[in-house]
Amino acid sequence: MLKLGDVNGNPYVGVYCAASEDYAILPDVVEDKVSRELGRILGVSVIRTNIAGATIVGSLVAMNSHGMVVSNFAERHELARLPKGLRVSKMEEKLNAAGNTILANDRAALVHPAASRDSLRMIQDVLGVETMRRSVAGLDTVGSACIVTNKGLICHPRTTEDELKDLSAFFKVPASVATLNYGTPYLGACAVANTKGAYIGFRSTPIELGRLEDGLGLF
Repeated sequence: MLKLGDVNGNPYVGVYCAASEDYAILPDVVEDKVSRELGRILGVSVIRTNIAGATIVGSLVAMNSHGMVVSNFAERHELARLPKGLRVSKMEEKLNAAGNTILANDRAALVHPAASRDSLRMIQDVLGVETMRRSVAGLDTVGSACIVTNKGLICHPRTTEDELKDLSAFFKVPASVATLNYGTPYLGACAVANTKGAYIGFRSTPIELGRLEDGLGLF
């Protein structure tokens, strides 16, 4: 299921929202209507909380079905709103915008090339998946360059064929290139998705929606 939308008028919904197969994390400022709609489209329970006092939750949170990695500036009362059974850990280093620096599904996690070994081990433990450091299309912020689910991966349009083959093998899903929000190459900033649906910035064109639908297997 696909749905065009926004967060308080902003089409870069992936900056504000993060999601797994079971949960979506949204900032407090999101309208109730958007919260309900996103929960319905993705088939998830919606949790409302800021992270590090900020509304850019999608940039500061990386998650899959096993756990969640957050910025080291996240506050205790914010994390207290998260589901009790979910493993949560902070990224304790300079590169702590976890949503931008980590790209993960339930099988693997790609991490910013400059991330420390300690962070890599923590991500592997919390998300319960194999981890690897590398860039995509020359970009180190792999979480903003791509979107991955357990069905598919869409990447920045400059991603090479060799990179797509490597990433497909690593995440164990088909990989392709795309844009969203009328030509924006930073896909992770433009949408939030899982295997059940995608909530996409309203500036995206029909051709872009078709590529996302094919690339993420949302038929």
